[in-house]
Amino acid sequence: MLFRQVINEDLGCASYLVGDLESGQAAVVDPQWDIAPYLEAAGSRGVRITHIIETHTHADHVSGRGRLHEATGATMHLSPLADAEFPHEPLVDGAVVDLGGVRLQALHLPGHRPEHTGLLLIDASRGPEPWAVLTGDSLFVGDVGRPDLAVDAVEGAKDQYRSIKRLMDLPDWVEVYPGHIGGSLCGSSRISAKTSSTIGYERAHSPLLTAIDVGDFTDELISRLAVKPPDLDRVVGMNNGPLVTPLAPPPALDGDEFLRRAEAGGLVIDGRSSAAFAAAHVPGSLSVPTAGSGFATRAALVAGRDDTLLLVGSDEAQARDMAERLAAVGRRDIIGVLAGGFSAYLDEGLPTSAIERVRAVDLPDRLAAEDGVLVVDVRDHSEFEEFRIPGSVNRPYWAFRDGPGDIPTGRTLAVICAAGKRAGLAASALAREGRGPIIHVDNGGVQTLEGLGVEMERG
Repeated sequence: MLFRQVINEDLGCASYLVGDLESGQAAVVDPQWDIAPYLEAAGSRGVRITHIIETHTHADHVSGRGRLHEATGATMHLSPLADAEFPHEPLVDGAVVDLGGVRLQALHLPGHRPEHTGLLLIDASRGPEPWAVLTGDSLFVGDVGRPDLAVDAVEGAKDQYRSIKRLMDLPDWVEVYPGHIGGSLCGSSRISAKTSSTIGYERAHSPLLTAIDVGDFTDELISRLAVKPPDLDRVVGMNNGPLVTPLAPPPALDGDEFLRRAEAGGLVIDGRSSAAFAAAHVPGSLSVPTAGSGFATRAALVAGRDDTLLLVGSDEAQARDMAERLAAVGRRDIIGVLAGGFSAYLDEGLPTSAIERVRAVDLPDRLAAEDGVLVVDVRDHSEFEEFRIPGSVNRPYWAFRDGPGDIPTGRTLAVICAAGKRAGLAASALAREGRGPIIHVDNGGVQTLEGLGVEMERG
């Protein structure tokens, strides 16, 4: 048997290649936009990708199903409840995708979406029982999928409760392979970074699954809801509509042309580090570092849905990687990348802007030395309500898509989050709106100051 888990660290997505080495057939479950890992793994083991299976219509990323079908001709499978517009075989409860000695059996698990379907993995060479379940966005490690992306949240939570109960009927030893890991917006902050678990471990240790009734489950699940994935309706429409294939790469623009398009209304996304951005950047840029995870989601959360995008990297290759990541969340409106990277722009002597950057540990001294500095906390509302710097105001970083809100003008603003990345993005958004002077609090945040004994407000 061939079994490969493919993780997209930027989006926190997990997908799977499952195959039978004897028959030479394989299936890809929930393919990501970049299909190279599946083609390479299948080729190296001598199997053909004959089936493409979606557990549901994804709301947070664009499926690579179209690209993969174009490359392999594989049969596509999805629940009929999705009402998809592309040719596919209906994946109803109990249906089996037969790869030979390996079978994938559909398990209808509504809640995250009405059509959501898990897959029991059966390897006949090991026995007739399922040895694992691909849970999609129903059960994660340490969490369950959010219920509000397709139906009323209460209705979805009740369906999710019944689906989780169905999964809990499986034997303890059945392995759990989810559709997301930590960092995804399809669950809560409680999703573990672990990539697998077992039914028995989740039953014993996941707070939502231990001796809880449907009312408590629903209340707790709804209390965890955070911002929805960006452009949800557009992404769902792309995933349910005609097969999506790549566009031509965006053009490389010299500095003068890049700046002209920015001044004409193009939104500049800068993927370099926070430190590099603070030192110098194209005026009006938004800082969304590619390092770590979450680049595409954060960029899509703050870019207006009708904005055309211009991309800046340390070099041109980084900007092109940014374009591929943004395509994975449905942003196909990229009108150019900066040729040669930001150093080439500097060499042309074109205008730049800068933002002051202060380490979190140095913020108390700065606040004591300068009157009138307003601390802008850009963590989520739930984080702010738990504890915060006295006198600070809250506007989550993703809310800056709608502008600065009631953040005042004419005051120095110290922008802070938990670690520095969200603060850098919000600081750049405030600077773009003409607020400031701006201080980006980096290398730590509110938690850092709490750990140093700085007094916090709570409740």
